[in-house]
Amino acid sequence: MMTASYPPQNPISIPEFTPSRQTSFFDTLKQPRFSGQLILTNSKGEKWFFYLYLGRIMYATGGTHPVRRWRRHIARYLPEIASKLSSLQLDLASLGNQDFRLCWEYQLLCLWVEQQKISREQAARMIRSIIIEVLFDITQTMEVTCELRQDNLLSTRLVLIDADQLINEAYKQWQAWQEAKVADRSPNSAPIIRQAEELQQRTSPQVYQTLKQLLDGNQTLRDLSVRMKRDVVTVTSSLLPYVQMGLVELIAIEDLSPPVSIPTPTATVATPEVSVGPLVACVDDSPLMCQTLEKILVGANYQFLGINDPLRAIAILLARKPAIIFLDLVMPNANGYEICGQLRKLSFFRNTPIIILTGNDGIVDRVRAKMVGSTDFMSKPVNPDLVLSAIRKYLKQENVA
Repeated sequence: MMTASYPPQNPISIPEFTPSRQTSFFDTLKQPRFSGQLILTNSKGEKWFFYLYLGRIMYATGGTHPVRRWRRHIARYLPEIASKLSSLQLDLASLGNQDFRLCWEYQLLCLWVEQQKISREQAARMIRSIIIEVLFDITQTMEVTCELRQDNLLSTRLVLIDADQLINEAYKQWQAWQEAKVADRSPNSAPIIRQAEELQQRTSPQVYQTLKQLLDGNQTLRDLSVRMKRDVVTVTSSLLPYVQMGLVELIAIEDLSPPVSIPTPTATVATPEVSVGPLVACVDDSPLMCQTLEKILVGANYQFLGINDPLRAIAILLARKPAIIFLDLVMPNANGYEICGQLRKLSFFRNTPIIILTGNDGIVDRVRAKMVGSTDFMSKPVNPDLVLSAIRKYLKQENVA
């Protein structure tokens, strides 16, 4: 296969990366039928990643908010998946050692298509919309540096798209953004109320309550457009008068955490010099609870793994494979029953001791915990002697088994 005219080891700068130049650039990748990864970087260091096969686009990601973008498009195009995001880790675990660091969003789509949770047509519509949004942001930034890498390939091809189709659509959206006189603002910014009293005086009670609920500084203009089921230009234009009066401000916010993680900084692992015993994990959204168990366990010469995000728990546990797991019963997004049940479906954790932690020591909770496969039940706040006694008891049973 021939290589593209832009060598990967020599990134080139393209000033004024207008839609016409974008079209010409992608055309140059068609001629040598380039397959691999295209990386575009702007002057602020933001990077966008395009995955191509034979010069046609398979997927695009990166920029300011890749995870927010993914969640928005899941909500818009795959509502049946959006309602079950807490079960993602079980799906991911079934793929074994798949490396999700290479475009995890796309690999999830491939997984769902393979499992027939979504159709290939649904995935294609979502992919097209994501690429258009990426191209819009690149058009707004204008100057970019490009780099080609032939080694970063996506194995499954859900869709192959000619770039010029999507560049034209992104440009139409950019023109609408300019005509709304908001071209100097980013749809990735988040509106937040700055002058609440004056805003209340200038609006009706109903409008003010709506604005108060929506403009919390945690949702971008694009997020709001999906939530309100209106296009982002309309949403932005409706807020522009309040922005111009200084009552509302558009601020930059961070991206959301990805639902896929192996292992993350939230996992605390004791060093071998301090802890040489078996690895004990605690899944609890309370950092204080994890710190308490860590102090007990490290002091008793065990290794410790603390996980505060229940949505990432299964991926981290599968990567680290602890000998015993303490699992909080009540957590946001995914409770202990769900996680315990999902762990028991995985062959590796079928016999791993799982101890449910809860502040509500009721008979109903105990029965339900047993039904989903828990090994034992322990009340909060934990007693150090009971914790160590349970670990010795169940690890001894494991060794005997």
